[in-house]
Amino acid sequence: MSNSVSFERLRTSVSAQRRFGIVVRLVIAGILIVFSVFPVLWMVSASINPTGTLATQRLIPENAGVGNYRELLGSVQFPYWRWMANSIKIASITSVLSLSITTIAAYAFSRFRFRGRVTMLKGISLINVFPGLLALVATFLMISQIGDVLPFMGLNTHASLILVYLGGAMGINIWLMKGFLDSVPRDIDESAKVEGATDWQIFTKLILPLLRPILIVIAILNFISTYGEFVIARVLLKSTEQYTLMVGLQIFTGAQFQQRWGVFAAGALIGALPIMIIYLALQDQIVGGLTRGAVKG
Repeated sequence: MSNSVSFERLRTSVSAQRRFGIVVRLVIAGILIVFSVFPVLWMVSASINPTGTLATQRLIPENAGVGNYRELLGSVQFPYWRWMANSIKIASITSVLSLSITTIAAYAFSRFRFRGRVTMLKGISLINVFPGLLALVATFLMISQIGDVLPFMGLNTHASLILVYLGGAMGINIWLMKGFLDSVPRDIDESAKVEGATDWQIFTKLILPLLRPILIVIAILNFISTYGEFVIARVLLKSTEQYTLMVGLQIFTGAQFQQRWGVFAAGALIGALPIMIIYLALQDQIVGGLTRGAVKG
């Protein structure tokens, strides 16, 4: 009888501990959700606030409306849609070029043995240690001098911005891709060479399909980081028509335009839609690519 009572007490204690653990996890999850969602709700509130200020901002503003959206999208002085198109164009071209160059370079570093290979890899790693902003002045002067020879790649051009973004993205991407390639068995290459395949055929027909998960991840991360970059674009771009979305939205926060935070919030919310669509459409590939890369790398 005593054993039965002890067992019942133990089961009750374990059940209580489990319920307590579930409650604690739910509370923590609720706090994290509120912490994550509140800034978005605040931006939505600011975007429908007709006063256009954050000094008296409330979560549910008085006389809420879509006036900020109409002002933003109907403005001739501030071409919002052109800014977004510029950002999407620059981010897309940068992602495609960076992915192409990175994949070929990583394949060469992983599969071939040549003089200076280790030194080059160490150099790429060393460059990534220093923040890119440290070279901002040098980058500006370099692009200015390139523009004297090739005007289409000089200051206030999208080509110069893409060139800078390529240089900043390829270093870490080469290391990520090389680590993934090193995990692919070399037996695949050797078997294909026995059958008479060339290195290019091995790369395009056998290796490249195996890299699909990491390719998707790198492409998406490149697109997102380039799409949201501000500092370099602000330094290199001068005309309103050439502005990217982030540089264009910065105009509405300046004192000369009375800091129209409502218009800024509306533009930021619309500008976040492409990133949100990418995540929702490719979230399985993102998680799968990161997981496989973590296991294989």
